[in-house]
Amino acid sequence: MKLKTLGALLTGIILVSGILSACGFTNEKEKTKDGKEIIKVALSDEVNPPFLYTNDQNQPIGYDIDYLKEVEKKLGDKYQFEYQFGEEEGNLIGVSTNKFDFAINWFFKNPEREAKFLYGNPEYGYSMTALITRNDTNDIQALKDLKGKKLAPMAPSGGLRTILNSYNEKNPDNAVEIETMEHPSNADNLKGLVNGKYDAVFLNVSTFEAIQEKLKLDIKIGGIVSKEPVYIVYNKQNKELQREINQATEELKKDGTLSKLAEKWFGVNFFEDLDYINQKQYQFDNENKK
Repeated sequence: MKLKTLGALLTGIILVSGILSACGFTNEKEKTKDGKEIIKVALSDEVNPPFLYTNDQNQPIGYDIDYLKEVEKKLGDKYQFEYQFGEEEGNLIGVSTNKFDFAINWFFKNPEREAKFLYGNPEYGYSMTALITRNDTNDIQALKDLKGKKLAPMAPSGGLRTILNSYNEKNPDNAVEIETMEHPSNADNLKGLVNGKYDAVFLNVSTFEAIQEKLKLDIKIGGIVSKEPVYIVYNKQNKELQREINQATEELKKDGTLSKLAEKWFGVNFFEDLDYINQKQYQFDNENKK
């Protein structure tokens, strides 16, 4: 019985190994006819313009794609990026099993992901957060201005909540009162802002833009509060690819290419500091975007 059990166990191990191999646990890369190594890139199907979305032909466009095209140029004839859309958590599983070489979609750093993946270094861009107010409100531009004001409810976890929690820890005498809601609707919060239910809504700027483009509410960006770095996430086996893309990214930052792409897609160079961004009166006007 013991021998049979051991044999069954070994058979199971072999089967699992075969499955894992089929899922992508291999260092061999496919190549194009002209010898370029094919790099499989996971894109989130939960699009996030202007970082990433699709055109009328369902082709990926946006800041992320333009950035990766510039990286390909920097790397010469060595690599060819191939894109595949998928659900975000599924994409990360695909990266961990080497089905994908890396994923790109507005990824922030957190300890859990840093334990599982390699992150690009440096960041390739920023996600900006802002206080959204009514057009007739001029006294809410920063978190310190929220004292005595009603902020729209937020989820109990996530990047936005982390920013506010950090602010409150550093400013206990001027802490922001946060109402918690398990699944708040950003659109409903913005409508509530217009109706006077709230004095401000705290949102990622690109999220605000996407909603405002549809709803066209009588609201504005009161002020940019923070800029959070975003990164490529790699399989841990891809240290050489990460190193090469890191170098290309650094060069693109230094030669001004990424600043130009930020201006193209966001209307402002988000590599500058917050004072500069707010002085430019950062607005979302799709007519100015290409």
